[in-house]
Amino acid sequence: MLEPDGTVRMAYAQYGEWLDGVSKEFMIRKNDQADMMFKRLGITFTVYGDDSSTERMIPFDIIPRIIDPNQWDYLSCGAIQRVDALNAFLDDIYHDQAILKAGRIPKELVLNNDAFRPEMLDLDLPKRVYGHIAGVDLVCTGERDFFVLEDNVRTPSGVSYMLENRQTMMRLFPELFSMNNIAPVERFASELCANLKSVAPLGVDDPTIVLLTPGRFNSAFFEHAFLATEMGIELVEGQDLFVNDGLVFMRTTEGPKRIDVIYRRIDDDFIDSLAFRSVSMLGVPGLLSVIRRGRVTFTNAIGTGVADDKAMYVYSRSWDTELP
Repeated sequence: MLEPDGTVRMAYAQYGEWLDGVSKEFMIRKNDQADMMFKRLGITFTVYGDDSSTERMIPFDIIPRIIDPNQWDYLSCGAIQRVDALNAFLDDIYHDQAILKAGRIPKELVLNNDAFRPEMLDLDLPKRVYGHIAGVDLVCTGERDFFVLEDNVRTPSGVSYMLENRQTMMRLFPELFSMNNIAPVERFASELCANLKSVAPLGVDDPTIVLLTPGRFNSAFFEHAFLATEMGIELVEGQDLFVNDGLVFMRTTEGPKRIDVIYRRIDDDFIDSLAFRSVSMLGVPGLLSVIRRGRVTFTNAIGTGVADDKAMYVYSRSWDTELP
């Protein structure tokens, strides 16, 4: 909230005045109410590797992070540019590999990377998009200085917590939203759904979309269920889907239903036991063959993980399509 000289930052000026007018006890009470809301909604996550491996409540900061419009426009443009570059990089390494031939990135760093999937070579994806959803983690080091910590284009997670945080803030402090012009976030689900529909297989005008989850024991299952509900699509596990005659179908009480777009929240290794990890019970046997035929769109695409490997970051300035 403060500048280095101790003055309140411009973006926080109006909020700072409001905060000066409320008591510490008021803010503590509101924080307790927020905790109760999250517990009632069951908004939890699990940290794998933790000794207890128990579910935890999502962290909530009663003091909001405020970004002024100019800074947000600057940041948004940078994030869009970053995702465009990631997709161009992925399209290149799975096709012509011009960036490798030009020596911009060492070949072995890509081709020997565990996240690089040779099964995706020469496969033309709808609109040449690999990462349909990206979770770009940033750190701010100055007014207009941001650095990328992670790109998260495999199975990015966490947006549901942001959306629920906004709803909680609106319930707790409705007066702040009436005092300030706050950019909306509630359109996220509808825009995500439109994004998924836009990459449906050729010739499919009204695609059927599902969200593929590993199941209720996954750390992000709350988010999987939340997004499926918000988008009005089915939440499915691998056992709910099957491949037949080169297509993917969902089991329903009314019989098999063809699936056109799969928003996956399962790691590459577990997607198809016939192509990847043979012992996997989470995916759909034969799914890769349908993807390769272009009969179903998989988002994010298999093999996107090579782009968000930390070893690639030092070469990120080389993600340029204008190669010699």
